[in-house]
Amino acid sequence: MAVYLSTYVNKVDKKGRVSVPAEFRKVLSGQSYQGVVVFKSLQYPALEACSAEHMEQLSDSLEALDLSNEDYELYETTIFGGSVQVPFDGEGRIVLPEHLARFANIAEEAAFVGRRKTFQIWEPQALAAHEDAMRDKARSRDVSLSKIIAKASQLRGGQS
Repeated sequence: MAVYLSTYVNKVDKKGRVSVPAEFRKVLSGQSYQGVVVFKSLQYPALEACSAEHMEQLSDSLEALDLSNEDYELYETTIFGGSVQVPFDGEGRIVLPEHLARFANIAEEAAFVGRRKTFQIWEPQALAAHEDAMRDKARSRDVSLSKIIAKASQLRGGQS
């Protein structure tokens, strides 16, 4: 499966339409549903987005876990119950539902942020503040790509 990479900032037009980055649409192109699933982030003032197939995978993963009824209620209400399937128009744009755009304070521009198997949609200034905080945290934890690769290699028994 391809992954979502990079950050793109696109204008939101007067009708509330915003173009999903072409690179993100390429990742979604092999999916059965021609659009995205969008829901409120549980952690940030942003929106989470993914393919319908990814949501099915999440559902299957939840079924495989031995969760309490309370945990199922938590996931089903906040993620599945709050999700909206948003179709692409002929130009690769979506219309963010008003309640979701309002949650993320998205009005004139939307920042699309790749997160491997999913992507987020942010108000650009809020994203900039979040990125600064994450970079500070990464520096304080001495995070580096070479350390991630080395640790993963160790976990796989030295295979790279």
